[in-house]
Amino acid sequence: MNKVSAENRMKAYLQKIAAGPKLSKNLTESEAEDALSLILDGKISQVRIAVFLIAARMKIETVSENIGYWRALQKRMTIKKIGLDKILQIADPFDGFQRIPYFGFYAIPVIAELGLPVYGHSALPLPPKFGTTFEDLLVNHYQIKESDNSERRVKQIQESKFGYINTADFLPDLENLRSIRTEIVKRPMLATLEKILMPLQAKGKNFLATTYFHRGYEVSLTEIGKRSQFDRVIVGNGMEGTTLFGVHKEAKVFIQDGDAETQVVSLIYSEMYEEKTSKQIAESHKALKEIESNRETITELGESALKFGKGPAAFQIASQAACLTHLTEIFQSPQEGFDAAMEILESGNCYENLMRWIELLKP
Repeated sequence: MNKVSAENRMKAYLQKIAAGPKLSKNLTESEAEDALSLILDGKISQVRIAVFLIAARMKIETVSENIGYWRALQKRMTIKKIGLDKILQIADPFDGFQRIPYFGFYAIPVIAELGLPVYGHSALPLPPKFGTTFEDLLVNHYQIKESDNSERRVKQIQESKFGYINTADFLPDLENLRSIRTEIVKRPMLATLEKILMPLQAKGKNFLATTYFHRGYEVSLTEIGKRSQFDRVIVGNGMEGTTLFGVHKEAKVFIQDGDAETQVVSLIYSEMYEEKTSKQIAESHKALKEIESNRETITELGESALKFGKGPAAFQIASQAACLTHLTEIFQSPQEGFDAAMEILESGNCYENLMRWIELLKP
């Protein structure tokens, strides 16, 4: 048991990391874990929490520090076992997206229909973007309760093979930092690490698809992947920081299988798909760039794609579903997955499945 008080331990950590660009020192992995644990446990003043989160990011976190911070978060999250042989977690940035309409929310039931159980892990929008997230669509468009329904959500994921969960239900200590994250404006290291937490665990294979934005953070994410209970961690720089890889530009994707050597692949739609499909994806992306990205537009175009398999959203959804099912080895090629996804979209089944999921969650 540590006999040094929480305030004095945090004071020592701040003296190390908040001494300016030349004099700041790095924390050890155990110090980083202890520092964030003190914050999550509410043992530190709000002022010191804010100073620590800002100083840690300004100094630029080391891989060891990020591993320590991740351990503090993951240890406070109770992993729920789910009776599925495999599952994919999609964790896009928790501050959301806002530049171009993105339909990852609607790709989730399609991926499930392709044979890979899947869920989106998100939160209500966080700073600095306060963009659209999966949870934002659920709560503010589909009128699902924000919290106190996690057991029902997990049950429906098991039964429907797809769904969405909210970090506020699985890690309330992290959600409690929302107001201070808003006050400090810039992204703290929490924004990197909340995307690689494991709330649900299948009996067999557990996959994670997530993202990095600033070059270098993929190293921390893959190193954490080695230590996590995920069997495969897929980390890429997709459109606006999402898991839509290879559509807006070539995406470098890092694949971490346990403690094996990291695989690196480059993805670009013109090389992933046949000429006709590549043209459809390029034209749909160009069309979406001209459309304002907001909750109403996303839901209107997303639902239309699930109903009829038409419009620019349909090609984006099919591309994302194809890419992720290929990277998780459901399909040998992205083109095979794309063709299957378009057939599913044209059937309208996914729209019915999504509406049923939502209705079961409504009060």
